Amino acid sequence: MSHPTLAQRLVDALLARGAREIFGIPGDFALPLFREIERDGRLPILTLAHEPGVGFAADATARVRGALGVAAVTYGAGALNLVNAVAGAYAERVPLVVLSGAPAAHEAVSGLLLHHQVKQLDSQWRLYEEITADRARLDDLERAPQAIARVLDTALARSRPVYLEIPRDLPGQPCAAVPAPAIRTWDAERVAAAADELLARLRAARDPLLVVGVEVRRYGLEAKVAELARRLGLPVITSFMGRGLLAEAGIPLAGTYLGLAGDPELSHRVEHSDALLLLGVIVSDTNFAVSAKRIDFRHALVAYDDEVRVGHHVYPELPLAALVDALLQRCPPQARPAVAAPPAPPAYPQGLAEDDEPVAPDDIARAINDLFARHGPMPIASDVGDCLFTAMALRPSALLAPGYYATMGYGVPAGLGLQQASGQRPLILVGDGAFQMTGWEIGHAARLGLDPIVLVFNNSGWEMLRSFLPEGGFHDLGRWDFASMAGGMGGDGHAVKTRAELAAALRKALATRGRFQLIDIRLAPGARSQTLQRFVAAVKRLSMPEPA
Repeated sequence: MSHPTLAQRLVDALLARGAREIFGIPGDFALPLFREIERDGRLPILTLAHEPGVGFAADATARVRGALGVAAVTYGAGALNLVNAVAGAYAERVPLVVLSGAPAAHEAVSGLLLHHQVKQLDSQWRLYEEITADRARLDDLERAPQAIARVLDTALARSRPVYLEIPRDLPGQPCAAVPAPAIRTWDAERVAAAADELLARLRAARDPLLVVGVEVRRYGLEAKVAELARRLGLPVITSFMGRGLLAEAGIPLAGTYLGLAGDPELSHRVEHSDALLLLGVIVSDTNFAVSAKRIDFRHALVAYDDEVRVGHHVYPELPLAALVDALLQRCPPQARPAVAAPPAPPAYPQGLAEDDEPVAPDDIARAINDLFARHGPMPIASDVGDCLFTAMALRPSALLAPGYYATMGYGVPAGLGLQQASGQRPLILVGDGAFQMTGWEIGHAARLGLDPIVLVFNNSGWEMLRSFLPEGGFHDLGRWDFASMAGGMGGDGHAVKTRAELAAALRKALATRGRFQLIDIRLAPGARSQTLQRFVAAVKRLSMPEPA
């Protein structure tokens, strides 16, 4: 009778912590690991063309499920090519697991320089120290089970990426069982004190508000936070990064805080609230830098990164989930204290004029909102650039985007991961520049049984960058015919220039299942959404104030 192998024990541990697939690209140092995982058969290996796409797709599965996403690559050329996606996951609090093949022990001491080696054999390890929350080299089969458990539990507890390095001579070797997932504990008195002080501040406030951010989703707290908002009677606002949160929670959302780039009345209220409760909101420039009146976080109520700050009081090592549970315990369902009138819900633009006028980004928002009004919302994966600012004008729906780290190339592979994890057909919003980076991963959709609808904002350049610095030819990309390329990759392409063509293409795309649909929207250079225009104007105003 054969004993379970290291690879099988690793699969056991990943499954126990919510992983359901592995996105990967094989290489010689990782081939034994891939072989053993495939033989095991419980975690499918979904291969793509390029390591950045693998990382973004796995990142998306983690965001959707609130569980581990897994990316598997080879040593050196593979793992180093994955670095940007892992860095983005670290910045945006995503529990991404990197499995990297590595040289065997006898190779490491051969005295030869090994292919894929950079400087030292552990150069890759040292680089990953900067972008992961924990790491382990599984080169000792007796210690491997404890190391696997510790690293994977850290990924979930801290909601950040981790790294496991597996020498290529060990995946098929017998190994003991990995311990079960750890149950997290915390200081109950500290949680109680923080919750009591926070509630006292809210109840004494003239205009308390709740702003929700990405950690609410990372830790699977959307339903609980929605119920907490109901019981407290708090108006709910999402941060820029938290756009799409609570979209299906059944509570009215007052909008998304965008500072000077957003609704003036909503922004004024956020910036002047005397009890601004920030749950899981990353305090970053993308979330707060364009505020007209910089928020004084010393007086805000901030729960983020396992810490709660109530004014000048700090409660360390206090998970967001523990705080939310404590607040719910102290606010029974019948307790609905009166608060100031909530902001009016935002009016999302719709009613696209189906005429022969050229398409503009705001027309894309209207067309999608019309689609959602008729057929219900669809989950969205968005790249950065004007496609993401256009998404701010869409009716509430689940949204994945690298809003803080702001790396290009996220949208298409993330859309594949989104559909893989959710089973729902997504919309993918991507600019032509980002599509040129990773858009070709869409060619794997048919093989993976996926059929997203891709909207390419094709304006022949990096338009958002041009909006900050208009001069210079380095923004130009030329006009690529993405629609014609779709057929060769197993999908259908639709080139549109007018608003009528856009509406017709969306209807046809929605009605066609089993093949990805790519709508190549030919925008005029210089065409920008109103949200992006306001954002650029706000950044310029704050960074280069007019002289008194």
